[in-house]
Amino acid sequence: MIDGQDRTPLTRDFFDRPVLEVAPDLLGRILVRSTPDGPIEVRLTEVEAYAGEIDPGSHAFRGRTRRNGVMYGPPGHAYVYFTYGMWHCLNLVCGPEGMASGVLLRAGDIGTGADLARKRRFSARNDRELAKGPARLATALDIDRALDGTDAIAHPGAHLSVLHGTPPPRDQVRNGPRTGVGGDGAVHPWRYWIDGDPTVSPYRAHAPRRRST
Repeated sequence: MIDGQDRTPLTRDFFDRPVLEVAPDLLGRILVRSTPDGPIEVRLTEVEAYAGEIDPGSHAFRGRTRRNGVMYGPPGHAYVYFTYGMWHCLNLVCGPEGMASGVLLRAGDIGTGADLARKRRFSARNDRELAKGPARLATALDIDRALDGTDAIAHPGAHLSVLHGTPPPRDQVRNGPRTGVGGDGAVHPWRYWIDGDPTVSPYRAHAPRRRST
């Protein structure tokens, strides 16, 4: 258990708001992943907002598909995608239902269940690196496509839930361009993080892929 935190579960109303309100408000919240071996808890320190069909950086920019259907709601569910043929990434869907949007969970500080996370993130040099980046966070929490669509509002038997935690003071929240997003979506300063937290991942600008010759 992460000490000194408010363990009141967040309700669906928390997520049933515009994505640019929900994203920074997720900082400092506690994500709980229930596994057969025990719970893993991570205090969120870095997130990114994706605003659906109005956002060129979003998976839903060109409309609804079988892959991105969960993004259209209801709010409070998990959207999990597979990228680069290697990694899973975890998002939390926000509202209103029918208008795709979600928050990518980029990094966090693992407390409870760190021993379980270390078994999955054996290459981490220290505990600050266990969930330092979205693919690392998903790996540490044993997140894969089987959890796509999972309701993350606390209920008996929930695989995922989000607790109130301790949000940082507003003057400690920073925002800037999203990591690795190119094109028209690169201009949006929709990455949010807790200033000075050692678990926040380094920013990397979009690097176009080179075509093989």
